[in-house]
Amino acid sequence: MAGDDDPDTIRREFGEAVNMTAKELEEWLETEESRSVGQKSGGSGESTGHESGRRIVELLRARKDDLTDDDYAHMRKVHGYVQRHLAQEPKKEDVESSKWRYSLMNWGHDPLKG
Repeated sequence: MAGDDDPDTIRREFGEAVNMTAKELEEWLETEESRSVGQKSGGSGESTGHESGRRIVELLRARKDDLTDDDYAHMRKVHGYVQRHLAQEPKKEDVESSKWRYSLMNWGHDPLKG
């Protein structure tokens, strides 16, 4: 599984998972819808996904040479989350306003973007 640790692979998979720009994601994270979904932890009132979204904005703006091992670990986590979450697409509800979509968007992926 050493291939998983390849920085180029991690960046590519992160880029495939995250289809929102830093600006789109930043604006989304300011919305009530963004804050309304996800599991809250640590008493901060912020969900894990929302916190991750802020980190993703930083990663999108970071230069390749400035990325740390921690950054790569988070990029891998984002890719894994988006893959798992996409597989759970709801069949019966309106995707556009679903908690499923909002959660994905907190992680930088808008399933309605072509």
